[in-house]
Amino acid sequence: METKPQKKKKWFLPLVFSLLLSSLLLLISLFTSYGPSTFYPKPTKPQAPLFVESKLRISPTSTDPVPRIAYLISGSMGDGESLKRTLKALYHPRNQYAVHLDLEASAEERLDLLNYVRNDPVFAELGNVKVVVKANLVTYRGPTMVSNTLHAAAILLKEGGEWDWFINLSASDYPLVTQDDLLHTLSTIPRDLNFIEHTSDIGWKEYQRAKPVIIDPGLYSLQKSDVFWVPQKRSVPTAFKLFTGSAWMMLSRPFMEFCLWGWDNLPRTVLMYYANFLSSPEGYFHTVICNVDEFRNTTVNHDLHFISWDNPPKQHPHFLTADDYQRMVESNAPFARKFGRNEPVLDRIDSEILGRNADGFVPGGWFDNEGNTSIIFPHAIGNTTILRPGPGAERLKNLITGLLSDKDFHVKQCT
Repeated sequence: METKPQKKKKWFLPLVFSLLLSSLLLLISLFTSYGPSTFYPKPTKPQAPLFVESKLRISPTSTDPVPRIAYLISGSMGDGESLKRTLKALYHPRNQYAVHLDLEASAEERLDLLNYVRNDPVFAELGNVKVVVKANLVTYRGPTMVSNTLHAAAILLKEGGEWDWFINLSASDYPLVTQDDLLHTLSTIPRDLNFIEHTSDIGWKEYQRAKPVIIDPGLYSLQKSDVFWVPQKRSVPTAFKLFTGSAWMMLSRPFMEFCLWGWDNLPRTVLMYYANFLSSPEGYFHTVICNVDEFRNTTVNHDLHFISWDNPPKQHPHFLTADDYQRMVESNAPFARKFGRNEPVLDRIDSEILGRNADGFVPGGWFDNEGNTSIIFPHAIGNTTILRPGPGAERLKNLITGLLSDKDFHVKQCT
């Protein structure tokens, strides 16, 4: 009976000793391997957040005294010559340009545009005009117009260098001020402003555009055809508030980066929703910008265009003619639409507003031969930061000053 306790004593004491030794070795290992800094860490610099939702590398607004603009000029079948004319009327060496003829235009017409850009000595030397060679099919009542706009913005962000604002235009748009007028006026305002006509009062559009579901064949077909309708209806979204407005806008670089990077996923979510929305260009950017705290207070409720609409408005505005000339000028807007091909009033705008010769550039601080392209390049180009604003700058200043000083300016932001 006494042998059992003796056996217990034999193994119990070595076990206790082994545990104590193990604990001691563990403590020694902790102190010698990691040192005092493990328990009393030295201050370190704060590191960037690990979550992409926090924010990506959004570009700060430029401090260059003269801003730069990135333009998208788009067209379709038969718009090649109009697009070339609009490009020349808008050209300035400081800016960046993406030009696009959609897949409805023939391969010959698209190739002609490409050769036109390649063979122009100014475009070729400065390299600031990009032709979208892999053309998209654009259905103007469907989401393919939005995707084409995002595509062009991505090209201009990747290959276009520094710029401050993105402006989308079509071949049927035309400027009512020179680029010197525009750049001079924009140099006096904050570069985070977004000129986008918008409202949350969607009215009849809730039942005719938000609730119906459409399919745009341009998403999967090489042949252009109109959208078609799905019998089922859907409810208005609750995760974000819908806004609508003009499809033409001037958007800041930080906002365009947000739309393309989409670090909090809202731009992609809204884009998926608008994939089945009739006339999505009149709502996508408006809905994104007004549902993001960072950008909703940067909106200016104007599209910078003179457009003549029916009352109530129809799908497309009137074609502008000489009868609209005075109203165009008095609107103080920097752009007007829509113009028919070879519309005679464009010649009057060239001669009386832009000072542009046929097929020439608009003269300004960078171009001192009054638009005559026959002068040997590159001696025609001067300092691109020198601007020679004219009467158009004063008109545009009156428009923008009026918009920004309006007592209801902040009330009109995203309401």
